[in-house]
Amino acid sequence: MTEKTKLDRAGLFNLLIVYFVWGSTYLAIRVAVREGAGFPPFTMALMRVAAASAILLTWARFKRERLRLTRREFLLLFGSGLLLWVGGNGLVTWAEMRAASGLAALLVAAMPIYGAAMTAIVDRKRPAPRLIGSILLGFAGVGVLSYPVLRDGTPADVLAVIALLLAPLFWSLGSLWFQRRKPDLSITAISGYQQLLGGVGFAVVALARREPLPSPTPEAWAAWGYLVLFGSVIAFTSYMVTLRRLPYQIVMTYAYVNPVIAVFLGWLILRESVTLWTISGAVLVIAGVAGIFNNRT
Repeated sequence: MTEKTKLDRAGLFNLLIVYFVWGSTYLAIRVAVREGAGFPPFTMALMRVAAASAILLTWARFKRERLRLTRREFLLLFGSGLLLWVGGNGLVTWAEMRAASGLAALLVAAMPIYGAAMTAIVDRKRPAPRLIGSILLGFAGVGVLSYPVLRDGTPADVLAVIALLLAPLFWSLGSLWFQRRKPDLSITAISGYQQLLGGVGFAVVALARREPLPSPTPEAWAAWGYLVLFGSVIAFTSYMVTLRRLPYQIVMTYAYVNPVIAVFLGWLILRESVTLWTISGAVLVIAGVAGIFNNRT
């Protein structure tokens, strides 16, 4: 029996949730933090994870799940929470003040490429030639997507692209760390604590940047509510399930679907442009991710 037939069904169901819900959250982030929306980026992210963690931890307590953390569990959840939320999601949120939601999703789609490279390094296992080719193909797509902004963009635009290039690196590090140190806690408690502890990092950054108090528009409030309920409570919890039940490289394939949904919604709702550079880069990135998926061992 091959590995493909052994993939956990509950894990795959939760991966489908991640596929489709997270593809739409790029649009919601853009609506919440774009110019005139009234939400400073890290304050919005802090409010998002604070609300989501309150819901999740209350639900875990209601179900009488263990909430007392050991020192090892606290360090794991705190460290991975900072990497996933502040380093990963926080940089995306900050970048989308200027960057289109579709471009953000496409650059973050490089996450499986980072993950495959880091897995090979951590395991000290030389990747197969085809896997190396897939990684290089994906990075070529990242270069194509980034080039127009790096060539013609303002310094602020360039910084946004750099943030979007760093975000998947932090997210991959947090995901790998968590997956290899799986704590003996319920998924609800894990998701709640990671967001709560990630929120500590958001609070520090928001204070350091002296972000003003939020004054969101109704559209921004609606986007925030969607991010809390669907992006954090439902989809992030599903993501934690997939990390427990599926191989890491399989989990990272949500990058197949997320950018397609994000680009389509950005074009449909916000009239974001889709250029030849966008299409070419997207094809290369997704081809690289597909190669990584097909070359798993």
